Amino acid sequence: MSKMEVKTSLLDNMIGVGDMVLIEPLSEDTFIENLRKRFEHNEIYTYIGSVVISMNPYKSLPIYTAEKVEEYRNRNFYELSPHIYALADEAYRSLRDQDKDQCILITGESGAGKTEASKFVMSYVAAVCGKGQEVNKVKEQLLQSNPVLEAFGNAKTVRNDNSSRFGKYMDIEFDFKGDPLGGVISNYLLEKSRVVKQPRGERNFHIFYQLLSGASDDTLKKLKLDRDFSKYNYLSLDSATVNGLDDAACFRTVRNAMQIVGFMEDEVQSVLELVAAVLKLGNLEFKPESRCNGFDESRIKDKNDLKEMCELLGIEQSVLERAFSFRTVEAKMEKVSTTLNVAQAYYARDALAKNLYSRLFSWLVNRINESIKAQTKSRKKVMGVLDIYGFEIFEDNSFEQFIINYCNEKLQQIFIELTLREEQEEYIREGIEWTNIEYFNNAIICDLIENNKNGILAMLDEECLRPGTVTDETFLDKLNTVCAEHQHFESRQSKNSKFLTDHSLPHNCFRIQHYAGKVLYRVEGFVDKNNDLLYRDLSQAMYKANHSLIKILFPEGNPAKVNLKRPLTAGFQFRASVGTLMKNLLTKNPNYIRCIKPNDKKAAHIFTDSLVCHQVRYLGLMENVRVRRAGYAFRQAYEPCLERYKMLCKQTWPHWKGPAREGVEVLLKNLQVPAEEFAYGRSKIFIRNPRTLFFLEEKRRQCLEDLATLIQKIYRGWKCRTHFLLLKKSQVVVAAWYRRFAQQKKYQNIRSSALVVQSYIRGWKARKLLRELKHKKRCEEAVTTISAYWHGTQVRREYRKFFRANAGKKIYDFTIQRIMQKYFMGLKKTMPSMSPVDKSWPARPYGFLDGMHQELRRIFHLWRCKKYRSQFTEEKKATYEEKLAASELFKDKKALYPSSVGQPFKGDYVEITKNPKYQKLNSLVEDKVLLADVVSKINRANGKGAPRIFLLTKKSLVLADQKTGQVKASVPLLDLSSVSVSTQSDGFFALKLKEGSTSAAKGDFLLSSDRLIEIITKLHRIGAASAERNQINIDISDEFLVQFKQDKVCVKFIPGTPKNGNGVACKRKNNRLLEVSVPSP
Repeated sequence: MSKMEVKTSLLDNMIGVGDMVLIEPLSEDTFIENLRKRFEHNEIYTYIGSVVISMNPYKSLPIYTAEKVEEYRNRNFYELSPHIYALADEAYRSLRDQDKDQCILITGESGAGKTEASKFVMSYVAAVCGKGQEVNKVKEQLLQSNPVLEAFGNAKTVRNDNSSRFGKYMDIEFDFKGDPLGGVISNYLLEKSRVVKQPRGERNFHIFYQLLSGASDDTLKKLKLDRDFSKYNYLSLDSATVNGLDDAACFRTVRNAMQIVGFMEDEVQSVLELVAAVLKLGNLEFKPESRCNGFDESRIKDKNDLKEMCELLGIEQSVLERAFSFRTVEAKMEKVSTTLNVAQAYYARDALAKNLYSRLFSWLVNRINESIKAQTKSRKKVMGVLDIYGFEIFEDNSFEQFIINYCNEKLQQIFIELTLREEQEEYIREGIEWTNIEYFNNAIICDLIENNKNGILAMLDEECLRPGTVTDETFLDKLNTVCAEHQHFESRQSKNSKFLTDHSLPHNCFRIQHYAGKVLYRVEGFVDKNNDLLYRDLSQAMYKANHSLIKILFPEGNPAKVNLKRPLTAGFQFRASVGTLMKNLLTKNPNYIRCIKPNDKKAAHIFTDSLVCHQVRYLGLMENVRVRRAGYAFRQAYEPCLERYKMLCKQTWPHWKGPAREGVEVLLKNLQVPAEEFAYGRSKIFIRNPRTLFFLEEKRRQCLEDLATLIQKIYRGWKCRTHFLLLKKSQVVVAAWYRRFAQQKKYQNIRSSALVVQSYIRGWKARKLLRELKHKKRCEEAVTTISAYWHGTQVRREYRKFFRANAGKKIYDFTIQRIMQKYFMGLKKTMPSMSPVDKSWPARPYGFLDGMHQELRRIFHLWRCKKYRSQFTEEKKATYEEKLAASELFKDKKALYPSSVGQPFKGDYVEITKNPKYQKLNSLVEDKVLLADVVSKINRANGKGAPRIFLLTKKSLVLADQKTGQVKASVPLLDLSSVSVSTQSDGFFALKLKEGSTSAAKGDFLLSSDRLIEIITKLHRIGAASAERNQINIDISDEFLVQFKQDKVCVKFIPGTPKNGNGVACKRKNNRLLEVSVPSP
């Protein structure tokens, strides 16, 4: 812990009492009042020693953030306020650091938040354990198994919108570093009766509603389902939708979770087909049909649902239909076939639906286990999380409640045993004398239920296996005979006379006094539910299915492996599962989370005392507190204890330099705490009574107030002294700065005065020196001027005759030179731009310069054009050459030419080298393609055009089909004699072939293209550049002849507006005339 880190404790800022062991006085009223007080302040977690009580807040609280995870990470259990993260961290650290296998037992009634609590535990462990690609994958699979199991195993009940209708135990396996390797899930007692019938206000399992709401229309069509819930008898309609629950979004979440866990797409489809089959099965209805022997035989009313279900499962319709009408009983070597009446047919239908769904659920659990199991075989550390039903006491309690309450009796038994064992181990470890604690041992109740001879489950199995007529009443009679004298068994018909007049105990019921209270069980349905019988004919019919999952789910239907033994009863299977679970839990270090629901309205901020009191009783929380308080109520390590209370003794304050235990001994001796109130362990101080702890806390609070006052006093004195010293220091600084400022000001005044005097003296001296220098200079200039004039007079007298003879010519030359200089300087300033098309030129200033002016203009233009051409690339140069050739061919001759001037000649307009569609065509052309475009080939019969790919190379031109790329014609350029076009704005041109050439057999080509100018220009340039052939002639006329095979047809262009719009129209007038109508410009 760093020096600046604040040390905290469970006792700091406590609302109510954070640990129920410390509550004083201890009673049921103070216990519930403490829960209420903490609940009203959003403190939903409370401790009983190391047990966590969790209240369902029915709202989201900001206490599960990443910051909270880090806050509780690697912290002592009692160091911070109660939280489920503290228990999860304690369990994980014990597993990782002390190599102790852990189990977390989460119990409580439906709606108390058990499932959410298990999610929080798993998410915390996933957040604090190691990181890495494989580790993250394992963590994600473990977390994503929850949505799958919730969809198939949870349902909406009157108490809970997401109630787990099965018990779940997950073993999470870790390596030696504490990183998760995988897991194993065990499920207990799925409430499969919910598949066929739901109480009022409740729903079937979530997956049915999620499938119908969230599956795509295509998926529902494949599954032969409809979105309307009302079309399925197994789905209750009064609560089909749940507020705040989006079934469609949940279905997408389940599909994604199944993918992450490792389900293949065909496996997901198979699972959905079985779910659809269950819905279809519920729609089967039966009618009676009389037979000749006088017995009624059941028949299916509407076989459409049966047909669709058989198509989904791959079963012959007749086989399944017979299984619903007949039952075959085998005994040794005999087979007897009997008909089923309507009631028996409905029973068989519901039994098949329940078995099909429950076996599918078990298969899902096994399939998830295959995906999440650890891949390594090395020794693993294990943390188990048990999320199982809480104790149930309803108005009408049946076989399911009996089994659930039996499981809770076993859990309570192991809880008491493990809690006492944990207490005893800690006392022995710390060297504290252990005294036996008296508590209620519910082993007698467990024995009443599970005894192999006289236990209720054993008698129920015996009654189910007994030949003859077996009913629920005969089972109750047997209980009344065997269990009548048991102190925890009550029945109206037993031999015990005190219950004969008990009108709260109906005749068809029996009552067991559990550890959590008395529960009245109605025996109706006990025998049938324990038998859980599925007719062998239905099992064999299912085994004959071609569906990939059905054979796996119904192995007993294999005719080659017929087992005449009666299948195990539901009670026997559950008792064996509970026994295995108890053995597993006894090998691990237990951690408990007791979940409580505050109200039945599923609303926030409501605390119902009676409901909470009921749960406190059947969870045995008061018993837990008494067991914990029977010895020493509070224990703490010496170091944190001394750190918390050291200010209560002068010898230990502020620092104790000896061992922590000696410091605690000095502290308690100084406070005169009675010796019988505490005991010294090896590493902890044990305090017997909570009053002693509260005494220490009260003394600490008073001492903290005194220390706070002392700190305030010292701080205020320090603050005043500091302020005074600051004022004094400031006064000295201000005085020093002022004196400095005054001296600086005085110095600056003296300095400025001296500078003024100096400046005046220097000015007077400078002016005097200036006058003297000026006088001297004037004298020197006068002498020089006189000398110059004198020399000039002498020179002029000597050379006068030469000046007079050449003066005119020199003046003329000088004048001309000045004019030319001025002309060139002006021309430099008014020079035109460097654009070759700029025709401006400065005006000449003098007429005699006209010739030179024009020559300079010509030279400048030539130089400017040369500079402009030097910037061209070879590609651009070729483009301009083509544009120039087009101008020479078509300017003022063809009306289409002006629109082509601004369009660059690209050449390849179909990207023949890049387009995969024309790769074969491109490979057929040997030379480089100079032009590739789509043109229209004119049909001489009707004048209509067909699109063709036009390719031009240096040696030939090719016409190919636009769609397939197949070559239609290939013409060598040597066979081309001339090209004819009109003068108008159309794109028609005729390629005329030489008579007698091989290409002329089919006649000339009449084509149309928007890029006529570019095509003919390139043809003309190719012909002009070739030495092997003559130049191709270009004929521009509005009427020319075209040779089509043996006939010559005249193509005539006329101006006008065609009928089909503003485009060019070509129409055949007669056998010898094609008329082209061109819109007027």
